[in-house]
Amino acid sequence: MEEGKEEPMLSSAFPLGRVRKIVKLDKEIDRVNSEALFLISLSTDLFLHFLTDKSMQVALDKKRRTIKTDHIRIAAKRHRPTADFLLDSLPMPSQPPARPSSDQTKPSSSHVEEKPLPPGVRRIDHFFHKSAGETE
Repeated sequence: MEEGKEEPMLSSAFPLGRVRKIVKLDKEIDRVNSEALFLISLSTDLFLHFLTDKSMQVALDKKRRTIKTDHIRIAAKRHRPTADFLLDSLPMPSQPPARPSSDQTKPSSSHVEEKPLPPGVRRIDHFFHKSAGETE
């Protein structure tokens, strides 16, 4: 390393304790060292930046200023490696809101049913909900 040039410090955007808990959800993994956790955290951060950029491009193509779930779904479909693992976890595309007729006084409730998961499998968003006994 030359004098006067400093290497940028990489920092993790995700708490390593939380990353460790997610990794340990895999029954085949007993121990994980801190370097591996750090690299997993950094690669997750890079992936989220990539997906956000692609979703932003989709939103801009549709002349929108807010990224919605549909934009993330389209961005994932356009990138084959992402589509292979992510599309099943994303909610189904939303339907355009139906305009209620003058006869209809009650708003229609749009309830999207989630696909049933195989036994022993949990959705990733369940992990991020804090349990009553957990404090950070």
